Amino acid sequence: MNEPPIMLNYRIAEGACIDRSAPLSFRFNGKRYQGYAGDTLASALLANGVRVVGRSFKYHRPRGIVGLGAEEPNAIVQVGASAHTTPGLRATDVELYEGLTATTPRGWPSVNFDLLAVNNLLAPLLSAGFYYKTFMAPRWLWRWYEHVLRAASGLGRAPQQPDPDGYEHYNAHCDVLVAGGGPTGIMAALAAAKCGARVILADEQSKLGGSLIGSGASLNGNGADVWLRKALAQLKQCSNAVVLRRTTVLGYHDHNFLTLLERRWPSGKPGCTGALQRLWRVRARRVVLAQGSYERPLIFPDNDRPGVMLASALSGYIRRYGVCPGRRVVIFTNNDSAYQTVLDLQEAGVSVVAVVDVRASVSRAIVDRLRVAEIPILPAHAITGLRGGKRVRSVQVTPLAADGRELKGASRTLSCDLLVTSGGWNPAVHLHSQAGGRIHWDEARSCFIPGDAHQQHISVGACNGSFALANCLEEGKQAGLQAAKTSGFEPAPFSTPEVDAPPYTQTGIVQPLWRVPLPGHPARYPKQFIDCQNDTTVADIFQAVSEGFHNVEHVKRYTALGLGTDQGKLGNVNGLAVLAQCLDKPIEQVGTTTFRPPYTAVNFGACAGADVGALYEPVRKTALHPWHETNRALFEPVGQWLRPWYFPKGDEDLQAAVARECLAVRHAVGIMDASTLGKIEVQGPDALDFLERIYTHRVGRLRPGQCSYGMMLGEDGMVMDDGICARLGEQHFYLTTTTGGAAQVLGWMEQWLQTEWPSLQVYLTSVTERWATIVLAGPHSLKLLQKAGLKLEPTQVDFPFMAVRNAVLGGLEARLFRVSFSGELAYEINVQADYSNALWEVLMAAGEEYGITPYGTETMHVLRAEKGFIIVGQDTDGSVTPVDLGMKWLLCEEKDYLGKRSLARPDCQRPDRKQLVGLLGDGHAEVLPEGTQLVARPGERPPITALGHVSSAYHSAALGHPIALALVSAGRRRKGERIYAALRDGRCLPVRIVSPVFYDPKGTRQNV
Repeated sequence: MNEPPIMLNYRIAEGACIDRSAPLSFRFNGKRYQGYAGDTLASALLANGVRVVGRSFKYHRPRGIVGLGAEEPNAIVQVGASAHTTPGLRATDVELYEGLTATTPRGWPSVNFDLLAVNNLLAPLLSAGFYYKTFMAPRWLWRWYEHVLRAASGLGRAPQQPDPDGYEHYNAHCDVLVAGGGPTGIMAALAAAKCGARVILADEQSKLGGSLIGSGASLNGNGADVWLRKALAQLKQCSNAVVLRRTTVLGYHDHNFLTLLERRWPSGKPGCTGALQRLWRVRARRVVLAQGSYERPLIFPDNDRPGVMLASALSGYIRRYGVCPGRRVVIFTNNDSAYQTVLDLQEAGVSVVAVVDVRASVSRAIVDRLRVAEIPILPAHAITGLRGGKRVRSVQVTPLAADGRELKGASRTLSCDLLVTSGGWNPAVHLHSQAGGRIHWDEARSCFIPGDAHQQHISVGACNGSFALANCLEEGKQAGLQAAKTSGFEPAPFSTPEVDAPPYTQTGIVQPLWRVPLPGHPARYPKQFIDCQNDTTVADIFQAVSEGFHNVEHVKRYTALGLGTDQGKLGNVNGLAVLAQCLDKPIEQVGTTTFRPPYTAVNFGACAGADVGALYEPVRKTALHPWHETNRALFEPVGQWLRPWYFPKGDEDLQAAVARECLAVRHAVGIMDASTLGKIEVQGPDALDFLERIYTHRVGRLRPGQCSYGMMLGEDGMVMDDGICARLGEQHFYLTTTTGGAAQVLGWMEQWLQTEWPSLQVYLTSVTERWATIVLAGPHSLKLLQKAGLKLEPTQVDFPFMAVRNAVLGGLEARLFRVSFSGELAYEINVQADYSNALWEVLMAAGEEYGITPYGTETMHVLRAEKGFIIVGQDTDGSVTPVDLGMKWLLCEEKDYLGKRSLARPDCQRPDRKQLVGLLGDGHAEVLPEGTQLVARPGERPPITALGHVSSAYHSAALGHPIALALVSAGRRRKGERIYAALRDGRCLPVRIVSPVFYDPKGTRQNV
């Protein structure tokens, strides 16, 4: 652990982003290295001469660093240890800090010596789609297949301990959101902010500036870094501008709603407090997309070897981090931008062996500049081979025909240790596409560029196909001014800086070379990789087409092109072009695959935010909760509420306590806290009309002071919720819902009012928390109320079943409902929640002589099951109609209501639909597990046709034996039949189908 760090071997000139006075030590694959503050893990590894940073997904070939940022396909690492470990991070995005530990998850026993590299020799057996053709039989070996495949894929490991880091969500509104903090984005943000618009500028890098960082360009006569510092300082002074570094715009959703992920510091970095990551949810009036573009690699044999990288990435490592991972460099290009890398290498003192340019004609200015530097240019040439395993040793160069479609002439070998390529540029059109915008192929620039926008956004700069710095700055300024103007702000004077940049910062004329044109079929030659992350080759595209996959989406899935975490940022366009060649179609006719959020991979922790553990969902407690706790109640969560489950006495278990509570309700009086029931007040001139459409029964028959049982159906005719509908006045109704369905029902009713029936004057108010509900049930419940001082209004002394009355009870104003969910004489007492404890104590004191007994939800379930009363969500499953439940009497034929039309569908009329029935054990007294499948005969061989399932099952203390409710095919016709309950242990218990009403079938007890 105390060995000295490996010294830096490939540092060159000063980098714009690093601080050489602040050395940092870190570990990679068990070895200790040294870097500097400001380094990324990728730049530090390159500086230390680490070439092999991973193994490929399928063939386990050695892979090195290719890119500079989000486009990196190879350097996928696991960072941190123990609970702080995070898999699937790109080394190019990991900021270096003291003590950082990183490993490569792929490669056994090590990344430098991987036994699974034997897959490379088995490549003919592992071609495109092999996973669809193998591992199919025998089926019993699939678990072994899955284990081996997952282990071989090397996707990293999730931490086993709880995540110690915190995450949070922010909601924000702004006038202008700018995605991208390069020169274009900075200009757009400055222009909009100076107009007074509220601006958010987001960039995924820790340092803003993009291509200007370390650039040799001159702006307004000064270096680019001078202008950059001034522009950022001006932006900082704008109180209406928010600059978010290390922030990726992940998704562009409908109505200009965007999601952003801010990485506040690396996971596991010591001394950091607060949220590790912050997910921003932003609603913007206008959006400016300035994400830049990605350089395309060129496709040639063995182009995946360590030591092959992008020209722009190499320039970035030189300028930003003072790193060049080679001493003798060959450059392979088809456009002018790679010549800037040549100049960067020359200034860094690195030898450029040659520039291999596929174009027959190169700009005279470039030729003259390189002649002075004595750097040879090989026009109309291509790289046709590469020597080296874990590093590049030499390349083979062959002349090209004038049209670039075939090779001609003899090859020669160039000795080198680094090969950089530039095949043109792909604008980052991902967010534009996510927003519903179209993209189209630009033949002149050989790339897809944004077309018409579907939302209030505009693409500018390199992501719009404008690669010249001057054009980027001007487009950014105009976009910012226009976005501010359309948001209601007056344009402010703002000038574009004058740019003096070498022509090599532009692409110039691009001569597309989608793959080096080797003669014959690609399978005959060394692999030419299109997607390095998923090992997709040119041969795979040819094979997919030969097997009938011509649609781009089908080819993507068959070959895994673009399915990696980089989402094809480097390989997709090359893959589409090769597919177009195979199909002999223009690229624009082949089309592109669909870009979907997120733009880059996201932590599950960031998605969850603070909603984890105890905060996963709110814990709701009734006003009577402290009393329940004091009296030893055990609780169960129901729709976020903690409801008393049962009240054990002494050493009673669940069964004993519930039996005692049930008998108390049946023979004396019980008291229950039902405050969690959903409660909705409906008022307005059209309240009755509205409820007639919502409920299946005739609501208009209710007079003030009456209530009825009601059921709501979904549009599919299936039971959605049920409860009591009470009429308190001519235009005033009071509804109850199930505990778990309260929010859903309120939202559902609001949706119909606002979207389908906006002309109705109806007002809905949730009063669930306002009213506490206390249930008294049992033969002595009325006596108890009278002893507690019940006073009814003189005109409402008559109090029949299914009536509601205003009353005074225990000196408190209350609303009483004479309804019963137990089949006993019962009352539901609604009192303001603040007074519920006082009323509860009054009722408990008054009920002592009657043996009052608190009971919980488990007893409530037994009592209602004895009466055959359903619980929506337990005895229904989204496929049950009122007719299935034996409640056709609830369906009014004289009116229309939601779901009525669906009930007339042939499927709802089938005689073999599952129907609610009761079950009794036939020769046994075992409580059936809920969910048990019911079959016609025991001992049948699979596949077995199930007749239905048990929805509720309990031991009934009042009846002295178990009971069950079940949904059984054509159940009502089967009454008296014996069927069998198939238990998980293999036994089949005989049961007999009976009426679902087990107790007091005539209902005399609740009507006394």
